[in-house]
Amino acid sequence: MKRIALFLFFGTFLTTAWINGQSRELKVLFVGNSYTYGYNLPHIVSIISEETSTKLITRKSVIGGATLKQHWKGQRNLETRKIIAAGDFDVVVLQDFSMSAMTTPDTTLRYIRLFSEYIRLHGAEPCLFNTWAREKVPQFQAEIDAMYEQASLENSVMNVPVGKAWALAMDLRPTVDLFTSDGSHPNELGTMLTASLFVKMLSGELPEVLPSLYRIEDGRGETVRLMNHNPEEAEFCRRIALQVLKTN
Repeated sequence: MKRIALFLFFGTFLTTAWINGQSRELKVLFVGNSYTYGYNLPHIVSIISEETSTKLITRKSVIGGATLKQHWKGQRNLETRKIIAAGDFDVVVLQDFSMSAMTTPDTTLRYIRLFSEYIRLHGAEPCLFNTWAREKVPQFQAEIDAMYEQASLENSVMNVPVGKAWALAMDLRPTVDLFTSDGSHPNELGTMLTASLFVKMLSGELPEVLPSLYRIEDGRGETVRLMNHNPEEAEFCRRIALQVLKTN
């Protein structure tokens, strides 16, 4: 029932915007660390969403290695709570330090709860970024997923199963490379797969064809290339995202 209520929130928002003839937009804040800002995940999410009926307007509050506890307490010059309070967001995505689900699960659960209450107090819905296991320890994925699923149920929060998608991709294509050389952070393809899940979960759609080239304009109107993939890689990410979310 909790998950049904959460999906009804997004469905009601989108339906209302359609009836009122408005351009359908969701303002999304990504809270996290280098797993979020590596290869510009929020930008990639926004670009993919341009080909759906719901534009995702994204922003981020991030710093390398940050935990949700540090975000909550405003440590390391983070101003996440101020940004949430002032930002008029529809969705706030929460991503904790990659090892926290295993090393300090009680702390992660505590700050997911605190943030979920705070986010809703300011008129938005929380959303969980269920991360992946590091390359050398894929056996930890089940433990990571269990912690995020527990947090999702306890707080009636949408959980985006990125780790499951990565595991499926590597199972179906053992040679696929989603990591940078450190075996922890996402490379371009890993970021594209992650972004595909967020677009599908938040907008309810994925384009029939994902973009291969991702670029934005900077403040001076000059083009900045973010990433480029061949069409086969883009289609692989799209199919993995749809398959995981169909069965999740």
